[in-house]
Amino acid sequence: MAKLPPLNALRAFESAGRHLSFTKAGDELAVTPTAISHQIRLLEDTLGVKLFRRLPRQLLLTDAGQVLLADAKDAFARLAVAVEQTTFGARRTSSTSRSDR
Repeated sequence: MAKLPPLNALRAFESAGRHLSFTKAGDELAVTPTAISHQIRLLEDTLGVKLFRRLPRQLLLTDAGQVLLADAKDAFARLAVAVEQTTFGARRTSSTSRSDR
Protein backbone atom coordinates (compact mmCIF):
# COMPACT_ATOMS: atom_id res chain seq x y z
CA MET A 1 0.00 0.00 0.00
CA ALA A 2 1.34 3.42 -0.94
CA LYS A 3 2.12 5.88 1.82
CA LEU A 4 -0.69 8.42 2.14
CA PRO A 5 0.04 12.13 1.87
CA PRO A 6 -0.64 14.29 4.95
CA LEU A 7 -4.35 14.50 5.74
CA ASN A 8 -4.18 18.30 6.07
CA ALA A 9 -2.86 18.54 2.52
CA LEU A 10 -5.65 16.32 1.22
CA ARG A 11 -8.25 18.36 3.11
CA ALA A 12 -6.84 21.62 1.73
CA PHE A 13 -6.85 20.16 -1.78
CA GLU A 14 -10.44 18.89 -1.49
CA SER A 15 -11.69 22.27 -0.31
CA ALA A 16 -9.68 24.26 -2.88
CA GLY A 17 -10.81 21.89 -5.62
CA ARG A 18 -14.48 22.27 -4.72
CA HIS A 19 -14.26 26.05 -4.52
CA LEU A 20 -11.58 26.51 -7.20
CA SER A 21 -10.20 29.11 -4.82
CA PHE A 22 -7.45 29.10 -2.22
CA THR A 23 -9.16 32.05 -0.50
CA LYS A 24 -12.50 30.26 -0.11
CA ALA A 25 -10.74 27.08 0.98
CA GLY A 26 -8.82 29.07 3.57
CA ASP A 27 -12.04 30.62 4.84
CA GLU A 28 -13.66 27.19 5.09
CA LEU A 29 -10.70 25.67 6.94
CA ALA A 30 -9.92 28.80 9.01
CA VAL A 31 -6.40 29.22 7.60
CA THR A 32 -4.81 31.70 5.23
CA PRO A 33 -4.83 31.24 1.47
CA THR A 34 -1.04 31.03 1.72
CA ALA A 35 -1.36 28.05 4.07
CA ILE A 36 -3.69 26.37 1.55
CA SER A 37 -1.19 27.05 -1.23
CA HIS A 38 1.63 25.51 0.82
CA GLN A 39 -0.44 22.41 1.54
CA ILE A 40 -1.28 22.05 -2.16
CA ARG A 41 2.39 22.36 -3.12
CA LEU A 42 3.30 19.75 -0.49
CA LEU A 43 0.67 17.42 -1.93
CA GLU A 44 1.83 18.04 -5.50
CA ASP A 45 5.44 17.40 -4.49
CA THR A 46 4.47 14.24 -2.61
CA LEU A 47 2.44 12.88 -5.52
CA GLY A 48 4.83 14.14 -8.21
CA VAL A 49 1.99 15.64 -10.25
CA LYS A 50 0.42 19.08 -10.69
CA LEU A 51 -3.16 19.23 -9.42
CA PHE A 52 -4.02 22.82 -10.37
CA ARG A 53 -3.31 25.22 -13.20
CA ARG A 54 -2.72 28.58 -11.59
CA LEU A 55 -3.74 31.42 -13.90
CA PRO A 56 -3.69 35.16 -13.07
CA ARG A 57 -7.30 35.31 -11.85
CA GLN A 58 -8.35 31.70 -12.15
CA LEU A 59 -7.61 28.33 -10.60
CA LEU A 60 -8.31 25.23 -12.67
CA LEU A 61 -7.95 21.54 -11.89
CA THR A 62 -5.64 19.49 -14.08
CA ASP A 63 -6.84 16.09 -15.29
CA ALA A 64 -5.01 14.50 -12.36
CA GLY A 65 -6.60 17.03 -10.03
CA GLN A 66 -10.08 16.18 -11.29
CA VAL A 67 -9.50 12.48 -10.66
CA LEU A 68 -8.09 13.08 -7.17
CA LEU A 69 -10.87 15.52 -6.28
CA ALA A 70 -13.59 13.00 -7.12
CA ASP A 71 -11.88 10.36 -4.97
CA ALA A 72 -11.10 12.81 -2.15
CA LYS A 73 -14.73 13.97 -1.99
CA ASP A 74 -15.87 10.36 -1.78
CA ALA A 75 -13.27 9.51 0.87
CA PHE A 76 -14.19 12.48 3.08
CA ALA A 77 -17.91 11.71 2.70
CA ARG A 78 -17.26 8.11 3.76
CA LEU A 79 -15.20 9.32 6.73
CA ALA A 80 -18.04 11.64 7.76
CA VAL A 81 -20.49 8.72 7.69
CA ALA A 82 -18.09 6.53 9.69
CA VAL A 83 -17.64 9.24 12.32
CA GLU A 84 -21.39 9.79 12.52
CA GLN A 85 -22.06 6.06 12.90
CA THR A 86 -19.34 5.71 15.51
CA THR A 87 -20.61 8.71 17.47
CA PHE A 88 -24.22 7.50 17.27
CA GLY A 89 -23.16 4.00 18.32
CA ALA A 90 -21.14 5.35 21.24
CA ARG A 91 -24.08 7.48 22.42
CA ARG A 92 -26.48 4.56 22.09
CA THR A 93 -24.14 2.26 24.00
CA SER A 94 -23.60 4.92 26.65
CA SER A 95 -27.34 5.52 27.17
CA THR A 96 -28.00 1.76 27.26
CA SER A 97 -25.27 1.32 29.87
CA ARG A 98 -26.77 4.07 32.02
CA SER A 99 -30.30 2.66 31.80
CA ASP A 100 -29.02 -0.78 32.82
CA ARG A 101 -27.78 0.55 36.15
